[in-house]
Amino acid sequence: MAINEKALSKGEIRKLAALRKSLGENIANDAFAKWLENKPSVVKLTDPSALKLEAVLATLANDKGFKLGNYGYTVKKAKGKGANGFVARRNVKPS
Repeated sequence: MAINEKALSKGEIRKLAALRKSLGENIANDAFAKWLENKPSVVKLTDPSALKLEAVLATLANDKGFKLGNYGYTVKKAKGKGANGFVARRNVKPS
């Protein structure tokens, strides 16, 4: 089976090269093809905190008085002794 090396990622090319170096061309190609078939597909991870923020802000989507500005805001968890809650800072245009 011919392997299209242009469609492989950098790590996959390295793995194939290592297999070819240690096992030889034919055996390595077969082993790599089997490994590619059994490789799990990449699963997109969702951030639960981001989903909660989206749900809260979705209620304000039609509110004309609520404006995020051109550059938006950065929301961070508060830091320091006894700090709780969040800190929101307005993003400014980079100079």
